[in-house]
Amino acid sequence: MLRPPPAVVALLALLLIDPAVPSRQRLPAAPPGKPACPGADAPAAAVQPTGIAAKAWAILDGKTGKLLGGSHEAEARAIASTTKIMTAWIILQRADDNPKWLDEEVHFSERAAATKGSSCGLKVGERLPVRELLYGLLLPSGNDAAVALAEHFGTRLQSGEPAREDGVRLFVAEMNRQALRLKLAETNFLDPNGLAANQASARDLGVLTWHAMKNERFRDYVKTRQHECEVAADGDTKRRVTWKNSNRLLEDAGCDGVKTGTTSAAGACLVASVHQGDDHLIVVVLGSTGGDGRYDDARKLLRWAWQQRGGKVEKPEESRKK
Repeated sequence: MLRPPPAVVALLALLLIDPAVPSRQRLPAAPPGKPACPGADAPAAAVQPTGIAAKAWAILDGKTGKLLGGSHEAEARAIASTTKIMTAWIILQRADDNPKWLDEEVHFSERAAATKGSSCGLKVGERLPVRELLYGLLLPSGNDAAVALAEHFGTRLQSGEPAREDGVRLFVAEMNRQALRLKLAETNFLDPNGLAANQASARDLGVLTWHAMKNERFRDYVKTRQHECEVAADGDTKRRVTWKNSNRLLEDAGCDGVKTGTTSAAGACLVASVHQGDDHLIVVVLGSTGGDGRYDDARKLLRWAWQQRGGKVEKPEESRKK
């Protein structure tokens, strides 16, 4: 039998490979009892969502944690304040075994109060319980709250570490240990708030969020749209502070979290948890163009995902909470 020349074989191989279709992208499977999505046998490229400005995205099944689809989802990218998902989860995991941790008072240090960027607005010397400061971390995305919590808990997270060690450094070490335990291969933390060049892939952030959403307290925090509490200072001085959630996707029906993030390096980022009926999706958007862009991208991805899974899709304006 005559064999074609090697050059012809190589050309045929190139024609059969579509480099524009990442090998990890797959059609989302329809949940039990729902019809398979139209075009389920079509190539992945034929059913990819259009008009997505984000540089990377991932969609995970909220029940199983399985990756359902993505684009550049395995690339390590700057993640800004979505870092705080890990910061809060570490504390809340420990609080499950040590509930009194949440009642401990955190004293705001000069270091915490001087932290740049988004803030919970506390001043040097003010104090409040951990359970309250976690709202200041997750709702207004307080970079200062992240430092204060890391200072408070860092020296207690690993036995054998001398107490004189920097609490923030030890807390960040624990963040990376947790990432290693969860096999988040593209994740690396340098600080507890995302001001530094913390990195993760969209897929890793989705997996982290899937684990964090198993924690009831974490779910309660990230779905809260506004919280008011009392802050104490020297003597009998007290004042009330109100924190509003920076996640505007909570205005949409079915959304119950999770976290926004924005820096010049990361662009506009969003991790969202959304339910429709019995179905649950986690969407991660990294590097969108502007604050509004991340919500537009997330809504487009959600509509596309529900359609692929055979579910009814409401128009965005119909899905807003009354």
